[in-house]
Amino acid sequence: MLESHYYKGMVEAGVDEAGRGCLAGPVFAAAVILPMDYSHPLLNDSKQLSDQRRRELREVIERDAVAWAVASASPKEIDQINILNASILAMHRALDALKEQPQAVIVDGNRFKPWRKLPYTTIVKGDGKMMAIAAASILAKTYRDDYMIALANDYPQYGWQQNKGYPTQQHRQGIRLHGLSPYHRLSFTQLPPAELELPFAD
Repeated sequence: MLESHYYKGMVEAGVDEAGRGCLAGPVFAAAVILPMDYSHPLLNDSKQLSDQRRRELREVIERDAVAWAVASASPKEIDQINILNASILAMHRALDALKEQPQAVIVDGNRFKPWRKLPYTTIVKGDGKMMAIAAASILAKTYRDDYMIALANDYPQYGWQQNKGYPTQQHRQGIRLHGLSPYHRLSFTQLPPAELELPFAD
């Protein structure tokens, strides 16, 4: 059972990202403020849910949340400042876009940088522990998937409709045959071949 709140009595935003391990496309992040003591029986880490369930829950989250926002950092920014810093940049942008100012922030993972001097806590596997982080993981994942599916219409050779930019065999074969697109992360695609054998997961 996911916890509804970490900072008791404070308005907190849950934050998560999607797409860190991809060879192409932006990294997306979402920030979500849920009502105090909010609960939903199906809300969980986006990786544990089917695509259909994620999309059903996205509608629920957008309806029920006090505030929510989605943002991204581009492949060029990822190459310039590295994927960790770009992920945090996307998280900060999502927090900046919230229509309500939180009093605290809870973040999936173990790395973050202060935002507006608010208290924050990083929670390893937080998307499976905290409602707001789980909600953010669903929004980040589904909005990024939609972006990559739309991009695949212009670049069908990489199989982004299926792999969403992750380093699958189909994606790597597309790079070998057609070269890189403007949306590939140059700092990722120059890795040794063995390091490109990453699992298709997020």
